[in-house]
Amino acid sequence: MPTIRTFQDMLNEYLTYDLLKEELVKKSYLLNKIEKDDGWKGGTLPVPFKAAGASSLKFGSLTASNNITQDRFVRGSVATYKEVWGSMIFNQRDLVEQDGKVNEKSFLKLLPQVIEDFTETMRDNVSINVLNGSHVATLTVNGTALGVAVLDRPDRLMLGQAVEFGGTVAATQEFYVSGINMNTLAVSFVTTMGGATPADLTPYTTADVARVYIPGAKANSFVSLRESLLSAANGGTAALYGQTKTLFPYLQSINISGATVTAANLLSQIFDAYTVTRRFGKGNPNEALMSYKNLATVMKLIELSKGAFKTTPTTDKAELYGWTSIDVVGVKGRLTIVGIQEIDDDVIMFIDWRALKFHSNGMFRKVKHPESGNEYYVIRGENGYQYIMDMYLFGEFVLNRPSYCGIMHGINYV
Repeated sequence: MPTIRTFQDMLNEYLTYDLLKEELVKKSYLLNKIEKDDGWKGGTLPVPFKAAGASSLKFGSLTASNNITQDRFVRGSVATYKEVWGSMIFNQRDLVEQDGKVNEKSFLKLLPQVIEDFTETMRDNVSINVLNGSHVATLTVNGTALGVAVLDRPDRLMLGQAVEFGGTVAATQEFYVSGINMNTLAVSFVTTMGGATPADLTPYTTADVARVYIPGAKANSFVSLRESLLSAANGGTAALYGQTKTLFPYLQSINISGATVTAANLLSQIFDAYTVTRRFGKGNPNEALMSYKNLATVMKLIELSKGAFKTTPTTDKAELYGWTSIDVVGVKGRLTIVGIQEIDDDVIMFIDWRALKFHSNGMFRKVKHPESGNEYYVIRGENGYQYIMDMYLFGEFVLNRPSYCGIMHGINYV
């Protein structure tokens, strides 16, 4: 007879706070590298920016005391933190053996893998949001009346998942994934969970920049690194935490067009962009974050150009966590190139990690009942009891030194 324990005990063993905070952060390159402040308890978060530095220099004599410039700071702010929630449901019948108690043996087979898969899904979507923006995929062909949309990243969706469609003009609507063809990149959607009625996707077109979102993300997602780095003219935000970017050089990262990038010149273009970022920026960026597509192209070019470039691959440990990095030393200096699954193909980001911080209320947490202390709640239906467990992340991503970083944008090669 296997040992019998309660559902609460099992959750505490296989979904501890350390697992949520440490393992999820460790497996996300951005959250692993970025400085973290876990003490934000809500309310307005001040974000001070340096607008100008002391600059009074004079040859031949001293600067007059009434003409000496001083460091100038401006105050940005985040009104409140953003929220992302993850929920899991377990059926009592799947878990119990006798006496209405949770069976450890059956639970040991079910819980660890289910928990790991779900927490990684939550981690991936947070990383996608913080790196790229609120959307998870973009339509590459106009949606159809039969509920079919061809997407650039169907790999980010799962069967049965609830998503929202939205465009620049088209209203936001919620649908459910009913089929995914990874070879044609076509995804099918229905109007209700488990239903069969195709969603009418004709309002969603490429001309309207139609995109797919996690529910609520279009209006309530984290501020992304992409929109923070890009100028308004290049698809980013006009302001950062309440301050207009164009008014202060320190709020402007270096933007480089990637319109002329090809598969043959990507590596040299990266070093050109890196040089421009180092030359005109105010920081010391030493990492280039890019998609696997771009990393694969870089690696091919390095093989063809070993006389011009020297490389040092990363350890296998990093590859296990879902990213690969190589140090590339060329005539224009040393740069660590990092491939990350969650980054879109059209941008490459040059990062000085001193410029970034993630403020949160303890990072990933489980909801705990204030009276019982249980980390789940029970619902009763005609088909039996179910246990629901909720996890959350309250916080906001802050790029408080934009001028330390750069971004190449508009990359679109075959």
